Amino acid sequence: MTDTAVATPRRRNVLTSRIKGLARRSPTAAVGFAIVGLFALGGIFAPLITPYDPVHSFPREILVDPGSTFWFGTDGNGMDIFSRVIFGARYAFAIAVPAVLLSLVIGVPLGLWVGYVGGALDEVTMRVLDALRVFPSIILALAVVAAAGPSVLNVVLVIGVLDSPIFARVVRAEVLALRSSTMVEAAKAAGNPTWRIVMVHLLPNAIQGAMAQSAVRAAWAIRISAALAFLGVGIQVPTPEWGVMIRQGAEFMVTGQWWVALFPGVALMILMLGLNMLGDGMQDLLNPRRRG
Repeated sequence: MTDTAVATPRRRNVLTSRIKGLARRSPTAAVGFAIVGLFALGGIFAPLITPYDPVHSFPREILVDPGSTFWFGTDGNGMDIFSRVIFGARYAFAIAVPAVLLSLVIGVPLGLWVGYVGGALDEVTMRVLDALRVFPSIILALAVVAAAGPSVLNVVLVIGVLDSPIFARVVRAEVLALRSSTMVEAAKAAGNPTWRIVMVHLLPNAIQGAMAQSAVRAAWAIRISAALAFLGVGIQVPTPEWGVMIRQGAEFMVTGQWWVALFPGVALMILMLGLNMLGDGMQDLLNPRRRG
């Protein structure tokens, strides 16, 4: 037996043991991870799972009831709702992941710097961030996307910028608690420059809170993008995005075609539930005080 053949079962055993360990330590995180993982796999393998092209129209099959031919029925354009719901997971992650990464890129360095420097810079920065949070995020996002134009890129940029103060505040709070610690004092006494203290000693400890928030903020990003699409200023028809599908289906609810809006709405709620469970579980795992 070759070394590669031996190593593969070992890797599988390690992965299995880690998954079991996660389930024991935080069942909430494990369930959330399973839900998010299923949606991610569905989005990745959507062309293999779906029976039809998500934007292909069947002119003679408009508003067909759910059944054996069209599992979730068809919409007002004659498009297969099941295929569109599965492909919609791609757009959910395509918006949430870049938006959260952009928020981290903006918020984490900002929180690190102002938290460590303190003084007037900290006060001014926090007041500016407070001003951004005074206005409802959906109103700001609605105004900016309406002005910039409805596209995935604009939605990602708006959500990423609007959510960056959350990560800045989380990281700043951690830095404020750490900057007077023995670890930082020892690093200063050893002659470490400021950039090294911030990047080597503070960042690895301060970023845990931000990472724990990332799944929750991803759920928020998906909700905001769906709300923008529902209001008609986000992603547009015929893109298979859940908010667009819910907006299309809302007009048919009163005439009895409930399935047009129901299935994308259920998918949206389940994914948001999974992300929130994952985020809450991550906070339990990364914060010993919460576990206690």
